[in-house]
Order: sequence, then structure tokens, then C-alpha cells
Amino acid sequence: MTTIHFLTQAKKLELQKYQHPVDIAEIKKTHVSFSGSLRQHPHDQEKVILLTEIFSSNSSFYEFRNKDISFAEKLPNIVNSMGEDISMVILWVKKGSVGIRSSAFLVDHII
Repeated sequence: MTTIHFLTQAKKLELQKYQHPVDIAEIKKTHVSFSGSLRQHPHDQEKVILLTEIFSSNSSFYEFRNKDISFAEKLPNIVNSMGEDISMVILWVKKGSVGIRSSAFLVDHII
């Protein structure tokens, strides 16, 4: 089976320390959470990419503008069978913001 690479390698981002919001119920009223592995957008410094389904062949990602992200929470790293670890985060994105959700697929005949 041939491996197909759909995305170019993006730089990892280091999160700055933040103070967790006191009332998570209040944040949920104005924000939506997304989890994955955070990367800098390869072409636009004002955007980030959040990779989901990291070790799956059915990968997808979200793209958000930096200014639409209010909070980031560090999650435990995940490790694949080869011992490679990936840092994971939760991003809290303002409701009403425009994001892009993309998923790769192989073009083929539909039967």
C-alpha cells in the first residue's frame, strides 16, 4: 500500500502558560472546544492548524485564526507504536468565528 502525504510538515507550536478560566460553564456559553495536535499554519502566521485523528489513515484538520482562540489547555501527549509522541491541546474558540474543517480522501470511482 502506498502512503499518500496530503499536508506539508508544519512547525509545532509551544503554548504560553495561561490561567484557566474560573467558571468553565461560563466559557462554554461563548466558546467551543476542539482537541488535537497544534501546528503553525505553513503559509499564514495569523492562523493555526489543529490536526485530529493523528495516527489514523482518515486524518483531518481544523484551521483557526489566532485572534479567535481565547484559551488553550495542554493535554497529555499521545504515543504511537513506534514510540513517537505527539503533544495534544484543547483550543477554546469563540462561537461565531469562521474556521475551516478539512479531511483528506482518495479520489476513486464510486460504485
